[in-house]
Amino acid sequence: MAGVRRRVIHTERSTVCRFELETGAVVPRHQHENEQMTHVLSGKLLFEFEGGELTASAGDVVEIPSNAWHQVSVLEDSVAMDVFTPPRADWISGDDAYLRNPTG
Repeated sequence: MAGVRRRVIHTERSTVCRFELETGAVVPRHQHENEQMTHVLSGKLLFEFEGGELTASAGDVVEIPSNAWHQVSVLEDSVAMDVFTPPRADWISGDDAYLRNPTG
């Protein structure tokens, strides 16, 4: 997906992903069964949830509960580390079109 690069490691009980995100990129609204912890290593991200929004900067950690709808807009070039539990089965199977082709 334009403006989003990821490196992923899957273990028996979790998925860890390093995202490199370019200003203006948007991870479209989605949800997943996995609990998610996002550690913003650099830059600034806008997380949009059903009940509001949160701007996270370098050093911030954002918790996203299981099945919570969310979208992420990249406000500045950013690097983030995500940890998901359980492992992202959709990523393992390749059923992650919202990240590969968000318009289709």
